[in-house]
Amino acid sequence: MKFAFTQVDVFTESPMRGNPLAVVHSADGLSDAQMQSFARWTNLSETTFLLKPTSPEADYRVRIFTPGGELPFAGHPTLGTCHAWLEQGGIPKTAGRVVQQCAYGLVPIRVEGRRAAFAAPPSQRSDVDGELLSRVLSALGLVPSQVRAAQWLDNGPKWLGLLLTDADAVLRIEPDDAVLKGLAKVGVMGARASGDTQFEVRAFAAPLGIPEDPVTGSLNASLAQWLIGEGIAPASYVAAQGTCMDRTGRVHIECERDTVWVGGNSVTCIRGELSL
Repeated sequence: MKFAFTQVDVFTESPMRGNPLAVVHSADGLSDAQMQSFARWTNLSETTFLLKPTSPEADYRVRIFTPGGELPFAGHPTLGTCHAWLEQGGIPKTAGRVVQQCAYGLVPIRVEGRRAAFAAPPSQRSDVDGELLSRVLSALGLVPSQVRAAQWLDNGPKWLGLLLTDADAVLRIEPDDAVLKGLAKVGVMGARASGDTQFEVRAFAAPLGIPEDPVTGSLNASLAQWLIGEGIAPASYVAAQGTCMDRTGRVHIECERDTVWVGGNSVTCIRGELSL
């Protein structure tokens, strides 16, 4: 079987500076095993498969796979898949608004020029066990005085979120991946004093076989809901991510009433045909 294939770079305006995503179009004929096998082969953090929607409200349905398994929702695959679907001629039911169906449910996406933004799904928050937190900090090379706050954040993917004292503390982290693999996926964030971005973010996903993710939409969504809700972050800001990986990811956050929109640009790097 042959399928149209797109490789997209997400949360960037420049190719090879964001987070890559593989997108397989019209993939209804593929089995779960074939999808998982191809996701392992691409060796990207995520690979998505576009399918016909089963909800009358949705414009398309997507399944999202990491090399190690399927995710109910993820941020950069949402924006990258939307970009690829539109580029291949997808026409949304409502102009300027795409509705994505995924395992987590329906996700609204608004499209404004070259940038798209998804409405962050509800995020569940809970306290972090002190012993686990201590082990995570040790694996990251951090001391408790560098941590302003910690929370479990869950909007499909579950992250242990850490707010650090500043962006420099975030950038200095040198994680022990072998230890983190048995603990948790960890997202860290710290404020900048100046510059074109207000926060620096890093995402360590060793349990998924991804030591560090270049730019992570779902994590940024949960961090924004948490920190805006607590009055720590402003209602609108731009976060940088991927700096330590020589990436220039930019995540645009905007809170409107009770909805946090997570946006960014996407660019196509590869178009082709996949044989499976």
